[in-house]
Order: sequence, then structure tokens, then C-alpha cells
Amino acid sequence: MRQFAVIGIGRFGFSVATSLTKQGCQVLAIDIRENLVEEIADLVTQAVQLDATDEKALRAVGIEDMDVVVVAIGVNKEASIMTTLILKEIGVRKVVTKAISTLHGKVLKRIGANRIVYPEGDMGERLARSLASPSILDNLELSSEYGIFEILTPTEFIGRTLKELDIRAKFGLNVIAIKHQVPKIEDNKFSAKSNINISPLPDDKIPPGSILVVVGSNECIQLFYKKLNLSDK
Repeated sequence: MRQFAVIGIGRFGFSVATSLTKQGCQVLAIDIRENLVEEIADLVTQAVQLDATDEKALRAVGIEDMDVVVVAIGVNKEASIMTTLILKEIGVRKVVTKAISTLHGKVLKRIGANRIVYPEGDMGERLARSLASPSILDNLELSSEYGIFEILTPTEFIGRTLKELDIRAKFGLNVIAIKHQVPKIEDNKFSAKSNINISPLPDDKIPPGSILVVVGSNECIQLFYKKLNLSDK
């Protein structure tokens, strides 16, 4: 089971932490404010009150063992930057940090943040979904229950037709497009051209390195990556 820590549990951090928990992940929620820690304590695996700019305190809760740490600190840019820097120095594998401005994001990128997010609306839930399943590259929410998802094609799908895979019957998902890169040589220079197959036919084969664009319910997409064991890839 993948392990996550969410530092800063205001509105955005609360959404990320609780959404990850609902998706079956182990979540450690961290905040310096006692009332917020108490509020989320029963909704995540563990909740701890500490100052995230204190390296010893972070090490004490085993932060370096986390698969991903989300720094969701609000308007305190200095704390956000310091926490991100400490996490990278400790050796956390992947640090995702919330930025509140383009300049803030550039600084975070410079000091080693693996991913920068600029939260708007339901971004917390969307981020949690993409973190819980790295095979999902992006998603567009159509409603609270349905969305369009871009998925890295599983290895076992390569070279097979949509008819053979029968994704709709097995998973309740409709493949609406297949995206892939086509090799191209011009003036003795190699490059790749993006190609997208809109409304693919049942006999269309899925090429290597492709991305499936599917539409379906959140429940079905979770079933898809769990059945294919994609959540830990």
C-alpha cells in the first residue's frame, strides 16, 4: 500500500488527504495547528501536530519513508519553501508542492520540488486521484461521478485490438481516442510527431507507447487500475 504525507491541512490539504484515504492509501496528515489536526484525525491513517520546518520533527515521524509528500501549506511562502527544501535534503522520493504564484512555483522548482500545483476548485481531489494512480496522466471531471481520463497503456494491451480487449464490457470504460508518437525523419534528423486516433474502431490495434483516452465513472477507473495492478507502477 502506498504511503503519503500531506503537510498543511487547510481546505486544499484536507481535500488531498481525505481523498487519498478514500482511495485506500495510507495517509499521514501534518499541521502546526492543533484544531485542524483534531478535525482530520479520524479521517486519515494518522494525524500529527508539528512544525514542518523542523527537520528533527519530520524525521521523527518517518517522513523519508513516504512514497509522496504533498506540501499544501497556504499563504506562508517561506514555510512552503523551507519545508520543500528540507524534504528534498532528507531524501523524500517525490515532493508535490502547492504554489500560490508563478514566481513561488519557480522557486519551488529550483529547490527540487518534483511537481508544482496551482490549486483551483476541486484540484485537491484531482491531485489525489492522479497520485493514487500514477498511470492516470490527467483527467477532466464531467460531474461528481464521471470524467475523461488519459491513461498510460498497460503493457499487456500493446498490439491488441479494442475488440480483443473488450474494455467497455470488462471495466465500464469507453475508449474515445488513442494518442501516440509517430517517428519522423526530415533532413536526416529524427523527431516524433504526435498522432491521435479519434473514435478508434474495434479492429484498431494499440501501438507501443500510446495513451488511452477513456470516459467513464470514477468507480470504473478505480476498478480498471486495481484489476490491472497499475496503482503501484
